[in-house]
Amino acid sequence: MPTYGRYPLALVRGEGMRVWDDEGREYLDFAGGLGTMPLGHSHPRWYAAVVAQARDLTMVSNLFFTRPQADLAGRIVDLFDIGEAQVYFGNSGAEANEAAIKLVRKWGLPLGRTKIVVLEGSFHGRTVATLAATGQPPKRAAFEPLVDWFEFVAPGDVTALDAVVGDATAAVMVEPVMGEGGVRPLSHEYLQAVRRLTIERGALLVADEVQSGVGRCGAWRASQLSNVTPDVFTLAKGLGGGLPVSATVARKDLAFEPGDHATTFGAGPVVCAAGLAVLEVIEDDGLLDNALKQGEAIQNALSARFEDNPVVSDVRGRGLLIGVELHGPLAKEVVLSLMSAGMLATEASPNVVRLSPPLTLSTAEAQEGVEKVSAAVEALASRTTA
Repeated sequence: MPTYGRYPLALVRGEGMRVWDDEGREYLDFAGGLGTMPLGHSHPRWYAAVVAQARDLTMVSNLFFTRPQADLAGRIVDLFDIGEAQVYFGNSGAEANEAAIKLVRKWGLPLGRTKIVVLEGSFHGRTVATLAATGQPPKRAAFEPLVDWFEFVAPGDVTALDAVVGDATAAVMVEPVMGEGGVRPLSHEYLQAVRRLTIERGALLVADEVQSGVGRCGAWRASQLSNVTPDVFTLAKGLGGGLPVSATVARKDLAFEPGDHATTFGAGPVVCAAGLAVLEVIEDDGLLDNALKQGEAIQNALSARFEDNPVVSDVRGRGLLIGVELHGPLAKEVVLSLMSAGMLATEASPNVVRLSPPLTLSTAEAQEGVEKVSAAVEALASRTTA
């Protein structure tokens, strides 16, 4: 079914920061599988872990314990700094957020806390509940009416948040960096204010780190950069290094019971082995620091290049999740121009080009990306102002 407006390109092979199409043409990959490839393509340690686990034990369902599942849950709790916690594994970001929504609803219902506050412009998924939580009306319109559990406020507005969070609020759910909303980082001060307010009002804080987590923004979860610890956070995209695995991580006192929630394929041995390899390589190779270093260099370089460019309004992001905002719905034109020049990027909205390359990005590759993006945008500026 045509659920995606695909780019006119068939890809057949990848290695490191490069992919090749079915005609043998090479591309610098700053799309990174929509942020799912933190180690790049076919990383040898990731590949070895997946092959070894597929040989030993592929799938047994969640009716049995497996070592990779327990090990990955333990590593996430250790690295992602939430204290004593429990982990639920699913297969996608929407599933992780769906589980988080059910979890906070289960906690809140006996207390009369039935509402979840979310942000305008947010994106939490395309299942019925996560779509209802998504603050983008055009994405919801074809499926309404949806569940009425969610209240929307403008991002960054503490006064608006203060007015809506009350005794009926189960949780506030935020993306530390609003990915599909145009790569918009929430300020550290705002996230800290959200955390203070939820504690004061007795509500939970849920951080949707599906796109911003697993080192993408230069920390295991982007909310760490703001010194904010949520009660629940979700991971997906980069966690499996290209395989489908997600995690809903919650304080130990917030838990499902048998029968509350489930998935047959969640936490399969192979995807958990892949997740362990991802976390190990990020830690061993210093990729959190590299994401900060290369991301800052790219943002600074592009900001300088586009200071007087008539079609660029902003360059922003955290780590290696970067958005170039344009004056008008020109993002697809830039993405297609980059493709012609041998580089992949994606659209975060009609007017924002998103760059989410692997965390293994080198200085030379970062500079190559800057040059290609600069050339594509400058060519667009020449055409639109001619």
